[in-house]
Formats: sequence, structure tokens, C-alpha cells
Amino acid sequence: MNKALVAVIILSFSLSSCNMLKKGRNGGKDDGQIVGSKSSSWTPQRPKGMVPVPSGSFVLGQTDYDFTFDNYAPVRTVSVSGFYMDDTETTNSEYRVFVDYVKDSIARTMLAEKAAELGFDPTNGGSGDATGIAAFRYVSGGEDGESTPWDEYVASKATGREGDLPVDQRKLNWNQELFWDKYEYPDIDYAEAIDALYYPPEERFNNERLVDVRKLKFKYVWVDQEGAAREGKDGESFRIDFRHEEEVNVYPDTTVWVRDFNYSHNDPMHENYFWHEAYSDYPVVGVSWDQAMAFCAYKSKKHNDFLSTKKKKRGASNKVIDYRLPTEIEWEYAARGGLQDAPYPWGGPYLTDDRGCYLANFKPKRGDYVEEQGKGYMYTGPVKTFHANGYGLYDMAGNVAEWTSSAYDKSFYQMTSTLNPTMSRDHSENKTIRGGSWKDIGYLLMVSARDWEHSDSARSYIGFRTVQSFPEGSKIKFRKKR
Repeated sequence: MNKALVAVIILSFSLSSCNMLKKGRNGGKDDGQIVGSKSSSWTPQRPKGMVPVPSGSFVLGQTDYDFTFDNYAPVRTVSVSGFYMDDTETTNSEYRVFVDYVKDSIARTMLAEKAAELGFDPTNGGSGDATGIAAFRYVSGGEDGESTPWDEYVASKATGREGDLPVDQRKLNWNQELFWDKYEYPDIDYAEAIDALYYPPEERFNNERLVDVRKLKFKYVWVDQEGAAREGKDGESFRIDFRHEEEVNVYPDTTVWVRDFNYSHNDPMHENYFWHEAYSDYPVVGVSWDQAMAFCAYKSKKHNDFLSTKKKKRGASNKVIDYRLPTEIEWEYAARGGLQDAPYPWGGPYLTDDRGCYLANFKPKRGDYVEEQGKGYMYTGPVKTFHANGYGLYDMAGNVAEWTSSAYDKSFYQMTSTLNPTMSRDHSENKTIRGGSWKDIGYLLMVSARDWEHSDSARSYIGFRTVQSFPEGSKIKFRKKR
């Protein structure tokens, strides 16, 4: 071999070896001392549709006006960690993604169970050359369709006579397209399985075949860490002892448009608001606190499922920080947009700009629900219709009130810490809502105004938006204050 070539190979190996050893303070060598790996500051990826809210301290409560309403918070200084927040309320189109996922997953489960009943073996892979009901059986393939030892183990548990794997842990086949048109069903077994998702004939109107929304239930698990702390649990055992499994019907209650207003002709809103394309960019309503929490769990799952399909870099995490509802204090802090002692998200003290145009969607006068004659909205309006606050957040006042994660208590602020104040979700079934809505008068739009609703109740004037925490010291580009 050429000596020059040998020298180049040796030099290249030496350089690569040096690069491999440049890890940690001790150069990657074990010298009997404990050292951590050196890492640069972590820069989180900004989730789509969210804006960063920096950490800081602020004076919460009513500072400009002397109201005597019970729901107003007393003046108090608190500190809040930074987080990402949806720049708008969750829209109908965004929530429909959640509903469609639940519908699809239930349909695929029904089809897979039918295929298993007929004896189709999931160890044979995905759809492959299978047709009809067989194409929707449980699958065992890993990435790129290749079966891994774990997939084979799951498949064996799913088909074994003893110790069957629970249905919710089996792998559904998401690569096969569903047939929703009854005239395109591939075979009679498919038709029989999928028909169970629809209202039975005796419950239909005008023989219209519609999905039975009572079956659209989403399951998720959460751990009551605050409860574990109160009980003095330590280690990881609390994850089992304080594990809660929730099953929530996800379809919005569209009857709220009729139920919330007696002697009002709101039938068109009941019929069209959630599903019609014309309302896609309007905030979703008729969603309870329980449903909003379920949406947060699904949003985290959807993002994590996507990241799990990507190759993980060494030392990198392929799991996102969970999406959740904001606490009451986080919501007020974000609503202020960096302004201190301001009654409204835009500052104040007026509800109109210098041209006399209203700055939010609310009820300006007794009996007058229209924000501006000929240009306003009698009910909710599309998101981003009005100007954003200093953090880039829209509709933090008016349009729809918003669920927070905090339990409602009149003495909430006196009871809680001044550092990221919060209260456990099981403290009360009454949850705090903030921001006022399209049916409220001006004072309920103030950033300090408080209100509440039962966690299992849905209203035509309550929606929500999500947040995601990020670690202190993260390199984040914040919006410049005007």
C-alpha cells in the first residue's frame, strides 16, 4: 500500500478519534470522577400558531377601578415563568382535527376487531396485498414496514390465547384509507363493522345516515402530582398510585346555542356553527373544561407521534413538553401584553380607538349585540379580527371567554404562592374562565375580571386556548414591544 495513503488514513482516524473524545469535562475518559456532559443552551422550536410570553413579575388584580364585584381579584404582585401560548382561541377547524382523529381511530379499531374475529393474523404485516376487511387488521410493522422484535412481541400478545394485549395498546393500521361512502365499501364484513359507528335506523331522522357522536370518546391518562405531594409520596411510585384514566366524549354540545338563550331563534347557529366551512376560523364553543383538557392531551400525543417517526439524534429528546390549559395567573399575565396597571389588553381605559371603533367583540349596549353597525358580529367573530396585544395574542378580551386550568375559589390569590400561583385540578369542580365574551358588557373584558363555570358544562360563549411551558434561560426570540 502507498505510504502516503497509509499516512492519510492514520491521520484521519486520529482526528476522528480526537473528536469523539471531546465530550464532557474529562475528554470522554472515565477517570473515576463524576462529570456531566457539556451542552449548549437549549433552543425550543416554536410550535405553529403559538407566540412566546416571557417570564416576569406583574401586579395582578384591579388597579385602575374601584369595583366591589366578588369576582375581581385583589391587588398582588406575583411572578410567572415563560411559556408559549396560542395566538388565537382554538378554532372550529382545529377542534375538528381532534374529532376526526377520534372518529377515525374508533372506526379503525372496529375494523381491526372484525378482522381479528375473522381470523386475520396481524403478524402478516400491514395491508400489503390484502383487500377488504383484511386490509384493516392490526399491524406489526415498524418504520418502513419492517417488523422489529418489539412489534413481533406485541403481535404475539394480540393474537395469543393467554394474556392478550389490551386493545388500546395494539397498533392500528393508519396507512390504509378508510371508505366513508357506503357505495365504496370493499366487502360485506367492512360494511358490518363500520355500520356500528352510525346511529341505528330507529334513531335516524329522514333516514339520514350520520355518525353517532355519542361514541366519539377519547381516552387519556394523567398523573395527579399535586395530590401525591400532599400525601407525601416520593420516588416514582406516585405515578401508579395517582394515575387517572379519563374517557371524554369529544363532540361539542351544539345545543348550547338554543339552551343558553330562552325565547331566541338561534337554531341556525345550532345547525351550522361547528361543522360548516363558513365558521372554520371562528372559535370553537360548546366545549366543556373536560373536553378542553382532552384536546390538550391529544395535541401533545399528535406532536409526539410525529416526532417518534423521526430519527432521534444522540442526546436529543423526541418528546415535546406537554400542551395544557393556562393557569388563571398565566392567562392574566399574558392578557396584559406587558402593560402594567392597564385595565384592558390594549391598555385603556376606553373600549374604542381614536376613530370610535370598538377594540373587541362584546355587547356594547343593552339589547345591542352588534359591535359596529353593518360591520360587527352579533355572535362570535373570526379570530384575528381585532388587533393583537403586546405579546401578539388576539381576542384576550371578548369574542369568547376562555377556560383556565385553575379551580375557582374566591380566596384563590390569598391561598396560593406568589411564584407561579396555581391550585390542584381536584380542588373544585368549578373552573375559572377569563376574558369576557361576545354576550358580555365591557367591564367583564377587563384583564382582572374573574368568572367561573362547572367543569362538565358547555356554553355558547366559552372556548379555550393552549399553552406550552419552556425552560428558564431558553434562547427564544420574543416580540419587540411597541
